[in-house]
Amino acid sequence: MTSPSDFPSGTGSAPHGTEPQDASLGGSLAALANMGWQILLTTGLAAIALGVVVLAWPAETLRVVGVLFGIYLLVIGVFQLAAAFGTHIPGHLRALHFLTGALSVLLGLICFRGTLQSVLLLALWIGFSWLLRGTMVTATAASAPDTPARGWMFFTGIIGMLAGIVLIVSPFASIGALTLAAGIMAIVLGVIEVFHAIRMRIEVGRVAPGATAARRPLFRSQPHPQH
Repeated sequence: MTSPSDFPSGTGSAPHGTEPQDASLGGSLAALANMGWQILLTTGLAAIALGVVVLAWPAETLRVVGVLFGIYLLVIGVFQLAAAFGTHIPGHLRALHFLTGALSVLLGLICFRGTLQSVLLLALWIGFSWLLRGTMVTATAASAPDTPARGWMFFTGIIGMLAGIVLIVSPFASIGALTLAAGIMAIVLGVIEVFHAIRMRIEVGRVAPGATAARRPLFRSQPHPQH
């Protein structure tokens, strides 16, 4: 049986715990980024589609707009809940992801209610959902310095928070004004998220090879001294 001291000091092996930890960190970041860009791309396309449909609908009603945004908020909420239970989400961000997803689902269900008869309430529901999601994205970027495309993540989160604040504080007097503002904001947020997803996808290719290189020495076969 060989002991750790039997290995030559010049084999290039790193101290115990260094390479495995780096490989694990790189692999987690790559997996998180790989999942993140797919979610961003899906939600971005959904936001663009929502904005286009809302703006193109010539005779929209409060009920129709509420249903459309309700579907959108449900989709966003489901993705956030799925991310909260993902194995690569840091522990201190799970609660934030879960809270944001649960509230988005709740607000989406509220938009489906037939008793929704107030433009102000609909604007508040949509605004709060964007504000919460923007806060979550910004907090994630701030707490994860090594996150790929971190600058784009900050930008996406800040724009989301601003869009939410605008919908919350603006006094919309008609469903037409709310539809115009919310539709434009949805398209803008969707385009930003799509570009963010593309940028993150590019960064994934830079993170994954580093993790692979760090793991490779661990599985490299060593010739037996007798051969």
